[in-house]
Amino acid sequence: MVARAAREISSGMVVNLGIGLPTKVVNYLPKDMPVCLHTENGLTGIGPTLPYDQANRDLIDAGGAYISTLPGSAFFDSATSFALVRGGRLDLTLLGAFEVAQNGDLANWKIPGKFSPGVGGAIELAQKAKRVVVLTTHTDRKGRPKLLADCGLPLTAKGRVKRIFTDMAVVDVTHEGFVLRELAQGVSLAEVKDATGATLIVPDGDIPKF
Repeated sequence: MVARAAREISSGMVVNLGIGLPTKVVNYLPKDMPVCLHTENGLTGIGPTLPYDQANRDLIDAGGAYISTLPGSAFFDSATSFALVRGGRLDLTLLGAFEVAQNGDLANWKIPGKFSPGVGGAIELAQKAKRVVVLTTHTDRKGRPKLLADCGLPLTAKGRVKRIFTDMAVVDVTHEGFVLRELAQGVSLAEVKDATGATLIVPDGDIPKF
């Protein structure tokens, strides 16, 4: 799933990797790809994540993972970091999700009754990036769908998600609703439909596997 999501990134892009699964995408990019990865806590030019014994433990991404730098990396304060976000400089952001609605609504910052450290940069990233893509499991830990007709949790942004990568499928958000684009190896169409809490449009012809 993470490797497939990494293919969404093209040469020359400025890309934010959100907390959770998206931060792992950096390890699946070609080493020679000219791409600028951004983390909201103040760095552009993110290199691969590092194990504890090799890391500079003062150098982390927004999710707390130990990261490396690349030639040309830049450090800056939060004001500059969010100026990049708010100024529409991000070509793409990959975000995690609790729920995604068939119209592209995103809920990824709060589950009522559970502790949350705050919304962080999620709202601004989801609203200001040129393209918003979600990387998440298809269902939650209790097996409940995350792709829904309507979000029941507090919204992060309305109508912004364009594509969803899950452990079962690649799904696009269109004006007609969820459209299945690819299936994960070993997953059937029936399984994806059962795990989706909204109508899933299936184009004619063979569905590619990833």
